[in-house]
Amino acid sequence: MSHENSSPQPGGTPPPRKTIPIQAAPHAVPFYEPRTKIQPRSIQGLFSRWRWALVWATQLFFYVVPWLQIHGRQALLFDLEQRRFYVFGWLLYPQDFIYLTALLIVSALALFLFTTVAGRLWCGFSCPQTVYTEIFMWIERRLEGDRSARLRLDGSGWTLEKTARRGGKHLLWLLLSLWTGFTFVGYFVPIRDLAVQVMALQGAWQIFWIAFYALATYGNAGFLREQVCKYMCPYARFQSAMFDKDTLVVTYDAARGEGRGPRAKGADARAQGLGDCIDCKLCVQVCPVGIDIRDGLQYECIGCGLCIDACNGVMDKMHYARGLVRLSTQSALAQGWSRAQMLRRVFRPRVLLYGAGLLAITVAMVTSLSVRVPLKVDVVRDRGTLSRIVAGGMVENIYRVQIGNATEVPQHYVLSASGLDGLRVASDTAVALGAAEDRWVVIRLQAPYGAAAGGSHPVVIEVRAQADPAIQVAAPTTFLVPR
Repeated sequence: MSHENSSPQPGGTPPPRKTIPIQAAPHAVPFYEPRTKIQPRSIQGLFSRWRWALVWATQLFFYVVPWLQIHGRQALLFDLEQRRFYVFGWLLYPQDFIYLTALLIVSALALFLFTTVAGRLWCGFSCPQTVYTEIFMWIERRLEGDRSARLRLDGSGWTLEKTARRGGKHLLWLLLSLWTGFTFVGYFVPIRDLAVQVMALQGAWQIFWIAFYALATYGNAGFLREQVCKYMCPYARFQSAMFDKDTLVVTYDAARGEGRGPRAKGADARAQGLGDCIDCKLCVQVCPVGIDIRDGLQYECIGCGLCIDACNGVMDKMHYARGLVRLSTQSALAQGWSRAQMLRRVFRPRVLLYGAGLLAITVAMVTSLSVRVPLKVDVVRDRGTLSRIVAGGMVENIYRVQIGNATEVPQHYVLSASGLDGLRVASDTAVALGAAEDRWVVIRLQAPYGAAAGGSHPVVIEVRAQADPAIQVAAPTTFLVPR
């Protein structure tokens, strides 16, 4: 039996080498694709109405809330200079950072939950980039017309009419951007004071941040638009980690739609070998990111559903059933499930896990806020005098106590101490604070010499509101007795 040897024999020729066949590389998504200006077409339908409803809801909240007052103070204000946060009657301090942490966790879990159930709902309906782009495009349509008119305007020369339309559009964009920047800064500086400062051209930092946020709004919503969603926002890149085959996404029913092609209204498409898609490309024209949903699930898709509205309108005109482009899941398309069968898969383990975590943290945060005592007390020992013997054979310790009134009404507080026999407050026991005021006070605690052995003893300084005994805080500290 002869054995094939891959190494050349002495004086012989090497055997032929095995070659690896060269195959065409699959199409790769480029890291950055040069932008082609997109001129979306306006469309009416269910998803379009929902988008505008959320535009109105989010912007009414954003622009109106800073002007609301509670107890004579801005209802929602993050006062960084004073390190106080006023949240609809609650006064929070930096020590309450745990609530901000909980709020961020709740927001993240809510995003994960909604994305797992129904894809990029946030991106398509409530994201500020989506909302302001929609508003900017509405202004653009009012001044330059719909898609076909804007394309003609882009291709025409610079006339007086084109200059007036473009100039008016950019002027309105800039005014809206400045108003947006002013409102945003008004969440961190009292907005009524901010208006006075801006009118008087005072407050250099406030004006800087107004201009900065206005420029960001103008650039992102007016020029970058879908580029922010495709390249700048990381959410588009890692959304696949939260998607699964039972996630509701905008899908094209290829089994029903292919082969696509035009046909006369009322013609027998099946006899011509055609599917329901008439290849009108209306779904592409209305897409704000310029993709063709018929190419399958793409990371650029923001799930706005405008292509569904466009396709349903065409199906109605052709007297075909709606739903060629619809919200569905990969499993439903592959298995041919009905809508009821598809929706039954909503409550799967991942959704239940996110939902349970979201519910638990929300309940814990709300419960903690509801039982939170609106009083802050910090005790610091006086370093100059730790302990001393005073008249009457008393041992005296001196403390500095910071008392913070975390309510929106003036309060009178009473100070007391406990923990040692005969321990009393030798200084003034009454402190009056205005609404949301905090103050450092010096108090002297005295105890009879001999009431306790020499050394350090735990004691408690109590601060209680006269008007509401439930508002009280017991701050632990130590009392030093000379040896």
